[in-house]
Formats: sequence, C-alpha cells, structure tokens
Amino acid sequence: MNLTAFVSALLAPTHYTAQQIVFIVLIVLMGVAALAAIVLIMIQPGNSRGIDALGGSSETFYGKNKGKSLESKLKMWTAICLIVLGVLAIVFFILRIESIWQA
Repeated sequence: MNLTAFVSALLAPTHYTAQQIVFIVLIVLMGVAALAAIVLIMIQPGNSRGIDALGGSSETFYGKNKGKSLESKLKMWTAICLIVLGVLAIVFFILRIESIWQA
C-alpha cells in the first residue's frame, strides 16, 4: 500500500470504533510529546565547559542563580515531555489488551 492510499483510507468517511479513536488520539499525543522533547533537547546548551572543566569550578552569579535560568527551565520541560511520553506509551499498550474493550 502506498502513502496516498493509506492517507485516503484514513480520511475516507468510515465508521471508527471508540478503540480506534482512542488509539489515534494517543498516537498523536505521543508524537507531539516526542517532537517537543526532541526540540527541547536540541536547543539546550551542552553541559561540558571544555577545558575549563579541568581547572575546577568557580562560583559565579550564573551558577548561584541556575535554578531560575533558561537552561533549568528547558531541562524541566524536557523531563515533563519525556514523562508524559512514557505515561502515554504505557497507557497505549495497556489499552491494547482486547479484554478491556470487551465490556
């Protein structure tokens, strides 16, 4: 099956079951969470300070206020996106059990 046939089959006016709708919604949400995590990881600066890491650490104003910095917010949102992705994946695979939908 080629891509156009697959897309037209998805968009064709058919009757979707509740199970299929839930699966589509979960997959879309997982895709959004994964893309958000990828973007957040890519825009974060590296932890390595290069040659400065060999000389030890020096206390700076930036180091004291790291909890309020943009870098810490990016790390927090990355963790949130990855946790959401993990929870959605677990829910998705639990809902794949057919006996849940039999009731």
